[in-house]
Amino acid sequence: MKQIIRLALILLIALIAGCYYDTEERLYPTIFNPCDDTVVTFSGTVTSILHSCQTCHSNSNATSSGNGVKLQNYADVVTYINNGKLMGSIRQENGYIKMPQTGGKLSDCEISQLQKWIDAKTPNN
Repeated sequence: MKQIIRLALILLIALIAGCYYDTEERLYPTIFNPCDDTVVTFSGTVTSILHSCQTCHSNSNATSSGNGVKLQNYADVVTYINNGKLMGSIRQENGYIKMPQTGGKLSDCEISQLQKWIDAKTPNN
């Protein structure tokens, strides 16, 4: 009887362990979801990357929780691009306030897309 219980327990553990799997997309994201920085626009790419920043850095929240930093429109964003604070904070470089403060760093792809837009002279497109 003990052997049957042991065998059943081993089979149960093997069954549970055998159910674990990851998709190739999750294991190798850069192969299946490469970073597309060929067409980067302010209205599409940049605003979607900075959307989560609006919680603290919108016109209504900038003074209370965002230290006066507004990232709500093109002019606001370009101001912080031109003084270097946006990319320094997003890259979490020494000497800058690391952003976002609550949560992880932006992905390398998002940072690359922002840099590509900056390198293109920050077009308002």
